[in-house]
Amino acid sequence: MATRKSKIFTGFGVALLAVLGFAIFFFMSFKTVIVNGHSMDPTFHTGNRLLVSNAYWLVSPLKDKDVVVIKTGQGPGDYIIKRIYKMAGETVDFYNVPEDWSLARGTYVVPEGHVYVLGDNREVSQDSRAFGAVDMNKIIGKVVVRPGVSSQP
Repeated sequence: MATRKSKIFTGFGVALLAVLGFAIFFFMSFKTVIVNGHSMDPTFHTGNRLLVSNAYWLVSPLKDKDVVVIKTGQGPGDYIIKRIYKMAGETVDFYNVPEDWSLARGTYVVPEGHVYVLGDNREVSQDSRAFGAVDMNKIIGKVVVRPGVSSQP
């Protein structure tokens, strides 16, 4: 009887460890963010909740047109949501180069280790045109799911 109890407990313990491991993985790899502002209209609106992942091996590497969340400060709400326009080594067209870039300097190429991001609502978006290419280390993650919209008007 004691042998059977230890086998059941061992199986239960393994299952518990698996659930704990999955919970830790999910907590470390996924975050929920809430859209605030109009720079990503009409794709996302203020109050939309987005699921973001930094497990690129699971959800695919970053590429042009991916929507990413970028850390802008130290607080939990210090982030912006933008779309990747160009990756490192790619050339940005003259209409979207940084505001301080002189056309006399030639074409603008995104530096290594950086991405060039734009908001979907270009008229109101503060993006790489204003602050330049973004260091990849500042990317919190890639938007993978839009789970729902808040009930706010």
